[in-house]
Order: sequence, then structure tokens, then C-alpha cells
Amino acid sequence: MKEIEILVEVYESIDSIKKKFSEFEYLGLKRTVDEYYYDPKRNTLKPDKDNQINHCLRLRTVNDKYSITYKDDVFDNGKWLYSNEYETNIESIEILREIFTKLGLKKFIEIDNLKEAYKYNDYEIVLENVKDLGLFMEVEYCTTDDVDVKQIKSEIQTFIDKLNIKVSKELNIGKPEMYLKKHNIKLK
Repeated sequence: MKEIEILVEVYESIDSIKKKFSEFEYLGLKRTVDEYYYDPKRNTLKPDKDNQINHCLRLRTVNDKYSITYKDDVFDNGKWLYSNEYETNIESIEILREIFTKLGLKKFIEIDNLKEAYKYNDYEIVLENVKDLGLFMEVEYCTTDDVDVKQIKSEIQTFIDKLNIKVSKELNIGKPEMYLKKHNIKLK
């Protein structure tokens, strides 16, 4: 699946944003914990020298459900465009952690956040309160079709602008990279 999204930092309170989202379909609140793993013998899953992650292996816990995801990012002149995401549910996260250990994979970061999701037309809008990082909004469009990614991103940005919320410009960086940079974490 092609995941096309824009992530921005939010400079307003959650309550003021919820009022602006009152016309959207409310999808719920969930706690999400993402564990990111790398292989010390290969550079593919490791952040590079600038802490950019181009490929990632993630275990996700959402309430009592678990999944494994492999993502590879697509860039245009160093600017992130979208991710190809391959995800499936798993029955036991403990067994997968043990398998990762047996394979020599190492956990290098954990992102813990509360996500409040909304739906509007083809977009999923998620407010994310990320522990030790801040408040963010992600507007996402997912497709398996061959689409003009730059056009979709332009449409998402127009949608964000019309929301009239105080936000940053598009961050062009994921929460794992932001966390690594903010906490000065470097892998050897």
C-alpha cells in the first residue's frame, strides 16, 4: 500500500482542534507503541549518519492488537514523498520479539503515543500526542493505485491550510527520526 501523508507539529491545544474537527467522523482514541528494530550487521534498517531512516522494521501495539510492518520510503531530491508499507497482524508480539533476538535484531527506539483519529472524505486525520516529543497532526491518503504523489500531497496541504489550525510546515521527517534527533541518539 502506498501511504501518502503530511505530518505537521501542532501549536494549539487538543481541545481547540477537536472543536474544529466536530464535523469529521470520529474514529476513536488509541494508545500506540511502536518498537523499531535494526540489524547491526546490515545498514539497511539503521538510521544513516543524519539519523534518516529509509527502511524500517516495526512492531506495533495498539491496545491489545499487534502488527509487524516493513516500510521503505521514497524520496525526491532528498525530500520524503511517501512510504511503501507492508503490514500484517500478528498473534504474539512476545514470540516475534524472541525471533528478532534470535536473528540478532536490536530494538533502538520506542515511540509511545495517544492517537485520536478522524475521517474526512478520503483522508484520515490523526492527532498524535507523542511522549517526550510533542503534539502532531498527520493527514494521510492511502492507495494501491498508481497516482501522482506530488498532486495528492498538494491536495493534502490545501486541506490542512483550510483547517485554519496553527501548525508547522510539513516536517518531511518521521517521528522516529525526530525522536532520535531530539534525544541525540546515535547507532554505531
